[in-house]
Amino acid sequence: MLQISHFTKTYGSKVAVDDLNLHIAPGEIYGFIGHNGAGKTTTLKACCGILPFDRGEITIGGVSIRHDPLRCKQMLAYIPDNPDLYEFLTGYKYLSFVADVYGVSRRDREERIGRYGEMFSLTSDLSQPVSAYSHGMKQKLAILSALIHNPRLLIMDEPFVGLDPSASHQLKTVMRDLCSQGGAIFFSTHVLEVAEKLCDQVAIIRGGRLVASGPMEEVKGDSSLEEVFLELAEKAGA
Repeated sequence: MLQISHFTKTYGSKVAVDDLNLHIAPGEIYGFIGHNGAGKTTTLKACCGILPFDRGEITIGGVSIRHDPLRCKQMLAYIPDNPDLYEFLTGYKYLSFVADVYGVSRRDREERIGRYGEMFSLTSDLSQPVSAYSHGMKQKLAILSALIHNPRLLIMDEPFVGLDPSASHQLKTVMRDLCSQGGAIFFSTHVLEVAEKLCDQVAIIRGGRLVASGPMEEVKGDSSLEEVFLELAEKAGA
């Protein structure tokens, strides 16, 4: 579903991500772990076509994000760590706007807005302007907008930040459902306990370079993901 091959991104003389190779297959929930500044957000934004990059290739469903970004964006949805929403719109009008962008039919959008609105306890607030929403409500609205066109690939940057326990549980349910239908998920998180329980695969990045990747059970072995992460961090800093 998502193939990252020899991806390299620099900012001036600083190498943010160096020769990264990852493959996220259909049906997989893939966690992306690393300290702040390790290169996670840079990688996620490049996968979405938001950031250009220096070397390598990124493909979604076999389509190059470099050469056909519009087709790639039709297949994916991206939830940033701090979503920027049109706050002058109501929640419902914002979702309708996103549905228009993706060409979602009236029937499908109403069904999805109703289903996901109830799931995330946001239905009663959709008539209110986004400017009146709390951070957690904005995060829920961003999730709904990402799901409105039924994406094949869901890319998320720290998606659980700001969500209450009920919404976090519902998001995990949505993630599993999407993958059971042949979709794939690539997301970053600092909540290692969630990643350990939720992810099929995991990649750990340090200073822009991949230090470990593979099936969750193989990467963590008999330890916890937190223990493995801290051990790799210590080795890299030695």
